[in-house]
Amino acid sequence: MNFVTPDFMPAMPEIFLLSMLCVIMIIDLFLKDESRGATYVLSLIALIATAFLSFSNFSTESITTFNGSFILDPMATILKIAICIIVVGVFIYAKDYLKDRNMYKGEYFTLGLFGVLGMMVMVSAGNFLTVYLGLELLSLSMYAMIAMQRDSIVASEAAMKYFILGAIASGILLYGMSMVYAVTGSLDLATINKAVSGADRVVMSFGLVFIILGVAFKLGAVPFHMWMPDVYHGSPTSVTLYIASAPKIAAFAMMYRLLVDGLAGMQADWQMILIILSVLSMVFGNIVAIAQTNIKRMLAYSTISHVGFIIMGVVAGTQAGYGASMFYAIVYAIMSVAGFGMIVLLSRAGFEAENIEDFKGLNQKSPWFAFVMMAIMFSMAGVPPFLGFWAKITVLQEAVNSGFLWLAIVGVLASVIGAFYYLRVIKAVYFDKLVDETPIQASMDIRLTLSLNGMAILALGLYPTVLITLCITAFTRAI
Repeated sequence: MNFVTPDFMPAMPEIFLLSMLCVIMIIDLFLKDESRGATYVLSLIALIATAFLSFSNFSTESITTFNGSFILDPMATILKIAICIIVVGVFIYAKDYLKDRNMYKGEYFTLGLFGVLGMMVMVSAGNFLTVYLGLELLSLSMYAMIAMQRDSIVASEAAMKYFILGAIASGILLYGMSMVYAVTGSLDLATINKAVSGADRVVMSFGLVFIILGVAFKLGAVPFHMWMPDVYHGSPTSVTLYIASAPKIAAFAMMYRLLVDGLAGMQADWQMILIILSVLSMVFGNIVAIAQTNIKRMLAYSTISHVGFIIMGVVAGTQAGYGASMFYAIVYAIMSVAGFGMIVLLSRAGFEAENIEDFKGLNQKSPWFAFVMMAIMFSMAGVPPFLGFWAKITVLQEAVNSGFLWLAIVGVLASVIGAFYYLRVIKAVYFDKLVDETPIQASMDIRLTLSLNGMAILALGLYPTVLITLCITAFTRAI
């Protein structure tokens, strides 16, 4: 078999980001602590340039290179741009927090960029190996980021829990992939998709179950959610910001690549498993979140319920359903990064604003950021006209159109339950007496970015058509 030189252009954003990472690491090596801002600025430039390269690479067709292991299609391009923009927000929000806790090191930004590279590889994966390489690059970066606060016992415990459970989940995923490889003779997703009908059904079913278990862990779906509340709570908020946002987009892409691109022939089988995961996640996540007084744990259980909705779109099994699920994943990441950004905004050296009572009377301290917090909470609850409402309604509509009316009803009931704990935060912000009178100490760039983030939630909620259409038309190619 002759070696064919691959077309490098579809992978240019990844190649550029990796090159910039090498440059940033070398520069950071020679910087003194007071000059660490250079690493921060270069990281933002790298992300913005990568997003621009991804945009300039946009193709309405599906292009494969590296012998089919790398796919560039509209879904991949849109998700890569979304990931880069969201991580720009994460880095801006994290800057002051890191400075106040003597964690303002180059490692945070370089590990974050390695994670972005892993996410981009996952989004464009056309092969089991590419999926796994992207996943492990992301996971290893996050393990190290959580453990960065070395003098914190809680952070070390969270990193250890995530590392051990993540390693088990990766092993389960690999075991499932090995089973599928054994009966199809290929690691290529397109080849596997063609071979499914003639493969041994029992072995394929076992392989499918193990693959879904691995994907469910990375998404944080019930009953594979046990790591999420502890990791969200134990991690420094600057790291929780990262974990809670962009990786959920990559996890959706991994679910799509493996189940739709690779195992579409077993749709009836994976639909049933995903329905169970979706129902359990929506119901359990919303009910347990009610009992939380720590806002980071509350948002962790809230994430579990949102994951149920993301899965619901894939359950629909249609192009519009996948588009709705992708739209929900992007919307969730925008809302989540804003929610944790508010925690960072109110935190300062020696004080973590991670309890709901820390938000009491925020309206008396800053009416503008009280409004931003209200927009975030209403959006997460699915209240019109905020962006989260359209994410929920789009996914529910596709579930109904695909004949899963009862599943949509469960989703609506779960959302009603969830509205309680979001409204409780709004009540604390607007109606409770101010407890902490210390003025907000965040820098102007955090204030500006968080304001833009809050306005985007409102503006995209008022004019959602462009983003919804973009997501749904990304799947109009033959699948």
